[in-house]
Amino acid sequence: MSSMSEPVLTEPELGDLGWIVARHGEVQAAEQGWDVSFEALIARIVADYGSNHDPRTERLWIARVDGARAGCVACVAGDHPDTAKLRILYVDPPARGRGLGRRLVDECIAFARGTGYQRLELWTISRLTTARRIYADAGFAVVAREPGRYWGQRLTGETWSLDLSGPAGRAAG
Repeated sequence: MSSMSEPVLTEPELGDLGWIVARHGEVQAAEQGWDVSFEALIARIVADYGSNHDPRTERLWIARVDGARAGCVACVAGDHPDTAKLRILYVDPPARGRGLGRRLVDECIAFARGTGYQRLELWTISRLTTARRIYADAGFAVVAREPGRYWGQRLTGETWSLDLSGPAGRAAG
């Protein structure tokens, strides 16, 4: 993908949900050493979205470059009526380093804000430094940390939050 054209963000098509699960599992196992329980978590998130989402308040985007899948992100309802969750951000290794992760996060934020959510939350692992930088640059802040055993390893989980009631746009960074 060295001469990538501009990514196109689409709603999922047949086969995309399975791709999300498989690529998350394969790539995180290779890069982080995470076990199959991580892939199972992604499968539950994707299955729930695929069978139960409300298209008025929830959305999943597939990024395509030259027709090939290159990444994804989802915005789903949170635990409170005014809160959404950013879930399953992923950029395929050949598409990394070109701003696609930032574009996916920005799309999720714009959708959540446009839908009327007041807050956008996400959960991640502290050692995922590239994703954390994207979240921080977009204005998210860490609101909780929880060391624990995740996917066969000792890791620190983090909850991040973004207030959507303020002005639109990326935080200065």
